[in-house]
Amino acid sequence: MNVDHARLDELRAGQGEVPNHVIDEFVAGRISRRDLIRRGAVAGISLPALGGILAACSGSSATSSSSSPGSAAGSGATIKAGILTPTGAINPVTVDDQGGLDMLAQTGEYLCLSDQTLTLKPVLAESWSSNSAATVWTFKIRQGVKFHNGHPLTADDVVYTYKLLTDPKSPNPTLAGVLVPDGVQKADDFTVAFHLEAANGNFPYLTSSDNYNMIILPNGQDPGTWQKTFIGTGPFVLKNYTTNVGAMFTRNESYWGKKALPAQTQFTFFAEETPSVLALTGGTIDVLGQFSVSGGPQLLNGDYNISRLRSSAHRELSMRCDQAPFTDSRVRQALALTLNRPEIVKSLFNGYADVGNDSPFAPVFPSANTSVPQRAQDIAKARSLMKAAGHESGFATQLYANAVQEIPQFAQIVQQAAKAIGVDITVHSQPSAAYYGKGTFGDSNWLDATMSLVDYGHRGVPNAFLTNPLETINAKTGTGSWNAAHFNSSQYDKLAADYIAAVDLASQKRIAGQIENLLLDETPVIYAYFYNYLSAWSKNVAGVYPTAIGHLFLSNATKTA
Repeated sequence: MNVDHARLDELRAGQGEVPNHVIDEFVAGRISRRDLIRRGAVAGISLPALGGILAACSGSSATSSSSSPGSAAGSGATIKAGILTPTGAINPVTVDDQGGLDMLAQTGEYLCLSDQTLTLKPVLAESWSSNSAATVWTFKIRQGVKFHNGHPLTADDVVYTYKLLTDPKSPNPTLAGVLVPDGVQKADDFTVAFHLEAANGNFPYLTSSDNYNMIILPNGQDPGTWQKTFIGTGPFVLKNYTTNVGAMFTRNESYWGKKALPAQTQFTFFAEETPSVLALTGGTIDVLGQFSVSGGPQLLNGDYNISRLRSSAHRELSMRCDQAPFTDSRVRQALALTLNRPEIVKSLFNGYADVGNDSPFAPVFPSANTSVPQRAQDIAKARSLMKAAGHESGFATQLYANAVQEIPQFAQIVQQAAKAIGVDITVHSQPSAAYYGKGTFGDSNWLDATMSLVDYGHRGVPNAFLTNPLETINAKTGTGSWNAAHFNSSQYDKLAADYIAAVDLASQKRIAGQIENLLLDETPVIYAYFYNYLSAWSKNVAGVYPTAIGHLFLSNATKTA
């Protein structure tokens, strides 16, 4: 590597200990250019500074070019999009489904955006930095931003939002175990400091679009009434919203950034995938927010623009570790060994997915430890484990599955595969509204069932997958509130905390390997695959920007006749 040390020293000046450690890792060749950009953005290095560092380490002068995903041609149109029907009220605190999160982001904005490359980009926060221990993160709030009602955005709005979503009494304490209300502190009118409960090297991702409940609300806004106005700081404002039908938005002419190109956007809600695919092929809509290979194979014939985003989105097949026969890890391992994962990826996704290894470390994560051996189908070993566990003759059990996209087909594959070891699984597929129920622990079938099959959307880092779905359940702190397996392991809890606290990539990979091996041994949850996030739009539409978590950003979209 040809390094301009004088230029690099200039760029280092003013950077904290954590950003300079990232730079050191890059200069030493221990992380790639992509990892420098990604880890540097998390640590708070600005994008221009990252470009300068890359230039200083290549011996060339920094050059930059920018292009919008849309163009002025065809602007002013109405873009018609189809998405999943939100399963409940559009309440920023309680939304927990894809249709709902998509609605939040049409008018609301986050401190930062986790983009298609898993890199953080500033939005309502201009910059951020941490102390050396990653226990205090300080965010500089963008000035000159106004809510749709004309009120200026200040630190007070950010503090209010984060206190609301960290309150233990909240119906959805989004940052439980990470941050408490007293840890959200206003430093000045445009600076907020987050004093965390424990070190967190990836905390900025929890303030981003990855954590979809975290749109910034006006100070004092009742989230229960938000659906009436959709008030936010974003490039669109609400025109109308009809429950279970759709919504319309118009361009925010007072937007703080680049104004949206479409004059308006129209969203149609679909409870099922098939009619949404037919709406696109029939020309009723221009854009389909998401489709699956099994539900929309005709969209892959070349007649549509396709966005294929490799992601960490997956399905969690949980087995109740506190209920026989799944109290024995050998039984859980045996079921996992019945699955032919490459064949599942081929049959359900036509290859548009990555094979899973029974941990939430998707291959797309830079911190995934690929040295851990991949679990493969082994019926003989599965039968041996069942015999050793005293279940040579098998048993019968119930599986509750969320009936969206390919999940019912996957449930049938699990059901059929289990027969090879004498396990008789009765599958109950339920629509999302019924499946999730009230969405709180103890109130819905998926959290109570002996076996459950649930969808988990993409995240840019694995933190959210490591905590609530797998941490020991603690009603007082709210941790483990999605732990459908009722997995209880103090060793796991410590490793997850150690991973989350780690700042450098090498430490994250090392701890990830320990977690992956532990979960292979325990197998509370089967992670069979991580699927690509697919979106489609008509050939006469450009500038559509989906994200793998499910957002559909249309501010740069254009349409020609």
